[in-house]
Amino acid sequence: MQAFKERLFGFLFPAETDNWLVILRIGLGLQITLYSLTLRSDWNDLLGGTGVSSRNVAEALLSVESHFVPRLAWLVALGEQLGLREETVLSIAWICLLVAGCGLLLGVACRFSAILAWFLHLCAAESGGFVSYGMDNFMTIGLFYLMLSPLPDRYSLDWQWRKWRPNYRRLLGFFRRVLQVHLCVIYFFSGLTKCLGTGWWDGSNIWRALIRPPFNIIDPEILVQGKLIFPIVGIVICLLETGYPFFIWNNKTRSIWLIGICGMHILIGLAMGMWLFSLVMLVLNVAAFGPGLTRPEHAKISMQPQGAVS
Repeated sequence: MQAFKERLFGFLFPAETDNWLVILRIGLGLQITLYSLTLRSDWNDLLGGTGVSSRNVAEALLSVESHFVPRLAWLVALGEQLGLREETVLSIAWICLLVAGCGLLLGVACRFSAILAWFLHLCAAESGGFVSYGMDNFMTIGLFYLMLSPLPDRYSLDWQWRKWRPNYRRLLGFFRRVLQVHLCVIYFFSGLTKCLGTGWWDGSNIWRALIRPPFNIIDPEILVQGKLIFPIVGIVICLLETGYPFFIWNNKTRSIWLIGICGMHILIGLAMGMWLFSLVMLVLNVAAFGPGLTRPEHAKISMQPQGAVS
C-alpha cells in the first residue's frame, strides 16, 4: 500500500519545469487577443439584447439550467446602476477582454489577467450561446487551468519584477498532469463516439462537414475529386482520438501521436477556416505534452542549480 501511495503521489505531483505554463500562458494570450479582434465589429450585435438570437433569449434558456453561471447580464445590470447604457457596458467588456489577452501575452498581472479573461470569455460564451461552439468550451477549459496554476512563469514580466521567487515544482507538475488527463478523457470519448457510428468509417461525416456553410471554403469540385480519401481520413481520425490516452504517455509513441493530433487540427483550420479552434487545441496539446518531448523534464530539473524555480 505504501508503494502504491508513493507511485500515485509521483504520478500526480511530478517535479516539472514551468515550460508548459509558458506555452499555455502565451498561447491563450494570443488566443484571447485574436478572439477579441475577430469579434470587434460584431461584438455588440452578437451579444446585444435584441433580436431572435439575442443575449436575452440565450440567458433565459441558461437560467433554466442555473442562475449562477456567469453571463453578460450581470455586467449590464451593474452598468445600469452606474448610469451606463448597454452598448457602453458591452464595449467596456470587450476592451477588458482584449487587455487581459495582451496582459497574458506579455506576462503582466498574470493571475489577474487570467481570471479576468476566463470570466469575461465565459460570460460572452454563455450569453452568446447561439453562436458559440466547441472552441469556446476549450478556451474556458484552458483559461480555467491557467488562472489556477502557479503563475507567474519565469518568462513573464511579472517574474522579472518579482523579488521573491518560490519553488513550485510539484504544484506545476500537478496542474500539468490534470490537464494531460483531461485531454485524454476528451479525446478518448470523442473518438469512441465517432467509432460507434458509420459516418466516420465511410467518410460521409467529413463530406458533410466540408460542404456545410460557413465552413465550405474548399471548391466542391475538388472535394468530389478527392472523395476516395475521405474514408481513410475518417478512420485515421478515429484511431488518433481513441488511441490518444494509450499512446500519448509512452515516450516512444508520444511524438507520433502529438504530431498526428496537431496535424489534424492544422488541417481543420486549413480545410474549414476554423483557425481559432485549431489554435486553442494546438496550445492545449503542446502545453500538456510538448515540453520534455525530446528531453525528459526531470533531466532538465536535475541540471538546474539548487533553489532554481521550475
